[in-house]
Amino acid sequence: MTSTSASTRPAPSALPTRRLGATGPQVSALGLGCMGMSALYGESDRAESIATIHAALDAGVTLLDTGDFYGMGHNELLINEALRTAPAAAREQALTSVKFGALRTVEGGFTGYDGRPAAVKNFAAYSLQRLGTDHIDIYRIARVDPDVPIEETVGAIAELVEAGHVRHIGLSEVGADTLRRAAAVAPIADLQIEYSLISRGIEEKILPTARELGVGITAYGVLSRGLISGHFTRDRELAPGDFRGMSPRFQGDNLQRNLDLVDRLRALAESKGVTVAQTAIAWVLAQAEQQGADIVPLVGARRRDRLTEALGALDVTLDATDLAAIEQAVPAGAAAGERYPSAQMAHLDSEH
Repeated sequence: MTSTSASTRPAPSALPTRRLGATGPQVSALGLGCMGMSALYGESDRAESIATIHAALDAGVTLLDTGDFYGMGHNELLINEALRTAPAAAREQALTSVKFGALRTVEGGFTGYDGRPAAVKNFAAYSLQRLGTDHIDIYRIARVDPDVPIEETVGAIAELVEAGHVRHIGLSEVGADTLRRAAAVAPIADLQIEYSLISRGIEEKILPTARELGVGITAYGVLSRGLISGHFTRDRELAPGDFRGMSPRFQGDNLQRNLDLVDRLRALAESKGVTVAQTAIAWVLAQAEQQGADIVPLVGARRRDRLTEALGALDVTLDATDLAAIEQAVPAGAAAGERYPSAQMAHLDSEH
């Protein structure tokens, strides 16, 4: 494992790029997941969130990922403000990846998903207004609607592409069979799905199928919601509204066992002069490099210092010896607990 002072290096002015699948856009090798700036991780600092988006754009990050249900539109409005106040050159290079379909209550609960064609176009109209743009670069339903064939949902997005309102079609958390059905309707740029050292379920069927079909992967949860970032302590008390308080991997003995894995990873990282987070992100990047650079990790940085640390992962090189040591320290299947509560796991087509 080698690094050019990755843990202290300032953000670069340009980043390497990767194409999302055979038909998708060219994007920065790391994308910025913006969800935590609006929802699900407790209170956030609006000014710092916008400053972080600006810093990401300045560093060469071009892919901004959001969902229309993150803070009930708050996140899209935040991105709108950040882009409006960014330099023109950075704004023009930014690409928006938007998830839709989640049904919410006034109190913030989730009640299901709506993938009907009419709903797809309705969701898109509202997103375009909140984002202040005439098109969405990549559009995807957040979870498959079990009552609507995926062919109908994807077909509706394809009509939005034809009309010029959407540039590319994406998917989120779908299994291999659903991915095949969707790809038979229209070109799919990428599949957004959780993938990290401790969430490797896609490796058996989903990732090989995506590669066969020429579908890229945008990997979220590369730090497992902070669990394997190196910053989560054993005695940390989560803020009100932080959904990790209901996540099985953050509960009781599960948390302690998972942080034991982090301690093993920390020993490897510190011996090489890099951080735990950089090692975990670099591992995901390495899985892509071995197969043609078809995975783009999304980092959920809410602050500029966390963003700088994440960008440093691009300077970390993991050779075969390093990867073997990481595999021994954190083998596949080692995580304690499911990645979502059971009710949410039931909504994941990728787990069926």
